[in-house]
Amino acid sequence: MDINELIAIIKKKLSDKINIQNIEIEDKSFLHKKHKGNQEGKFHLKLNIVSDELKNLGRIESNKKIYKILDQELKETIHSIQIFIS
Repeated sequence: MDINELIAIIKKKLSDKINIQNIEIEDKSFLHKKHKGNQEGKFHLKLNIVSDELKNLGRIESNKKIYKILDQELKETIHSIQIFIS
């Protein structure tokens, strides 16, 4: 899977389950290319999400909700994920 496919899947899955006003996803994998634990085909992503629904849940609960929705991707194609909610 390439990064553009992954980003499209993440946007669709999150938008289908959460009321999101805006979502931006950045590929930060290049920052980790030389790290010992870096794996080919595993991505490092930064999510910037504007969502009143998530903001009202609080940080821990909103992150849990996102992790649950992206469970399969986290197991298969995402190595690390940063989540910023506003």
